[in-house]
Amino acid sequence: QVQLMESGGGSVQPGGSLRLSCAASGSTGTIYAMGYYRQAPGTQRELVAIITKGGRTNYADSVKGRFTISSDNAKNTVYLQMNSLEPEDTAVYSCIARSSIARDYWGQGTQVTVSS
Repeated sequence: QVQLMESGGGSVQPGGSLRLSCAASGSTGTIYAMGYYRQAPGTQRELVAIITKGGRTNYADSVKGRFTISSDNAKNTVYLQMNSLEPEDTAVYSCIARSSIARDYWGQGTQVTVSS
């Protein structure tokens, strides 16, 4: 089993920045990638960004150039730096850990609100 502990999030004005963190514990040896999805009310959950243990990244087109995902493999922690936030970024952001031998694991989710 893998447990994910998320931190960060909150409210910010347009153009502002926030940083999300997600720390994995438990059977972390099976994790090969970690990242974030988000879901706004009335929409489907979408991938925001993901990073593999080898450092390969993938971003949603809507966040490229504004968001940066990074990781500390020694701490089993992933970070999502979100800059130039827009109202359209408002959503619940959920951390995901992908395991090579088991199902995906999800964090509890954290609200990000971008509003003036």
